[in-house]
Amino acid sequence: MLLKARLCVLLLALSWSVALLSEPARAQDDAEDAELDVEDDVTVGDEGDVEEEPAPRASAVPKVTYKAPEPKGEHYFAESFDRGTLDSWVLSKAKKDDIDEEIAKYDGKWEVEEMKDSKLPGDKGLVLKSRAKHHAISGLLLRPFVFNTKPLIVQYEVNFQTGIDCGGAYVKLLSQTPELDLDQFVDKTPYTIMFGPDKCGEDYKLHFIFRHKNPKTGEFEEKHAKKPDSDLRTYYTDKKTHLYTLVLNPDNSFEVLIDQTVVNSGNLLNDMTPAVNPPAEIEDPNDQKPEDWDERPKIQDPDAVKPEDWDEDAPAKVQDEEAVKPDGWLDDEPEYIGDPDALKPEDWDEDMDGEWEAPQVSNPACESAPGCGKWERPMIDNPNYKGKWKPPMIDNPNYQGVWKPRKISNPDFFEDLHPFRMSSFSAVGLELWSMSSDIFFDNFFITDDRNVAERWAEDGWGLKKAAEGAAEPGLMSQMVSAAEERPWLWVIYVLTVALPLILIFVFCCTGKKKPAAAEYKKTDEPQPDVKAETEEEEAKEEEPQDEKKSEGEESPAEAAEEDEAPEKEEEEEEEQSKSDEKSEDDILRRSPRQRRPRKD
Repeated sequence: MLLKARLCVLLLALSWSVALLSEPARAQDDAEDAELDVEDDVTVGDEGDVEEEPAPRASAVPKVTYKAPEPKGEHYFAESFDRGTLDSWVLSKAKKDDIDEEIAKYDGKWEVEEMKDSKLPGDKGLVLKSRAKHHAISGLLLRPFVFNTKPLIVQYEVNFQTGIDCGGAYVKLLSQTPELDLDQFVDKTPYTIMFGPDKCGEDYKLHFIFRHKNPKTGEFEEKHAKKPDSDLRTYYTDKKTHLYTLVLNPDNSFEVLIDQTVVNSGNLLNDMTPAVNPPAEIEDPNDQKPEDWDERPKIQDPDAVKPEDWDEDAPAKVQDEEAVKPDGWLDDEPEYIGDPDALKPEDWDEDMDGEWEAPQVSNPACESAPGCGKWERPMIDNPNYKGKWKPPMIDNPNYQGVWKPRKISNPDFFEDLHPFRMSSFSAVGLELWSMSSDIFFDNFFITDDRNVAERWAEDGWGLKKAAEGAAEPGLMSQMVSAAEERPWLWVIYVLTVALPLILIFVFCCTGKKKPAAAEYKKTDEPQPDVKAETEEEEAKEEEPQDEKKSEGEESPAEAAEEDEAPEKEEEEEEEQSKSDEKSEDDILRRSPRQRRPRKD
């Protein structure tokens, strides 16, 4: 049973491993794909010809037909780049301040093109083409967005086609100001919200930053949302198109979504750093700690006296007086000697390099001996060592606690209960520096209606998701590909197939045999007479004993026993026959056929 239990546990563990490996190969949600226009490739004959049924294909790959998304409701900005031009966008011609002239220009290139490995022919997007360059491009909204009673929904798609080493793919919603000039769009251009992915090294970020205006001073301060709890690594490394969405509600709540799944949420009042509203009280910067303030919770006992027998000079280690030098110790042999095979280099200059000495090697004479050189007793802990004496610590009777400055009213205190009412914005822009190229952007959309945004996402990102899912290999192909990269997976595959067969054999073809008596208990058939078999076995056991006794000489005591033996055997046979007859009667009596009908 223990072996069977272990086999079951091993089978479950291997099945779980295979399930984890096959997780990425699961099909996309049927409900979402049903809404998409998915068509199978078919062969159509010429007009007038009789159509023939095409031969069945081994594996028909569905084809997703691309159709440019169209906004279906009120919106402030919608861009799918399917026109193939940047007519509604403005490239920055500015330079960054306080930076070398060689890299100060925003001269990074942008192109409108399809993805390199596009699964949707005809679907175009905005592609960042240059590495290690400053890029800046922006476009005006249909009308400025004003924060009042309706939510803000911002969404767009990003695909890191070649991965991402260090760089961002975030957008900026540029504040509506008289000074706004898209030709001079730089990093210092005022923005209301910055949102999107950013990565450098192993730090994977998803920014949500808004600039809050101090109602007392009129200055702006950046407020950063907390870091998402979920792992974002996959979105940067899988080379798939992902949909990034920001939802801001008039009740100050916010949600950050990737592929329509919430990865971060909170409230503008409670979940931003630094906090929107400053504390009502602050520590008095002019308050100073009194000179006689005692913060020590413990002090040395002033009444303690060092014991007279306390020896502070005793060493911590002493020689072991009981140690004895091992036999065969070579006192006259050094532990290391000069290498006899070493030769002085030909270019050795004693005037410059000094006298040449052969490198030291272990003395071969010490290999068979317990040791070489001068023998010294080993050091052990000194049992009389006590160290430096210190008075014991006691509670400080004058302890006053840790001093803190007193609290005073914050002169800069204000309370803004509606941080959602931010500065209105009138343009969207990308101002990026990246060490990776070919970052694909598509389907920018800004609205105040979440349903409209979801319909736009279904028509745009939904098609990409369906196309990428249709192009993914099946489960068997993924398993074979994974095994080619990691050959040890073949062992798991074989065991996963073989173990069930072994377990079936173990459970079905092995086990304890049931006694014959148990079978007769289940039926009315009388049990066979075993008396004759018992007598034959007893006779076989007696024959070897008689042969042994006949081989040797019999003693008087043995002779007497032999005389009594026949009488005992006759008595035993009579008792055995009676017991057998009684057992037979009991069996027949218990049989249902021998039962008499019960009289009421």
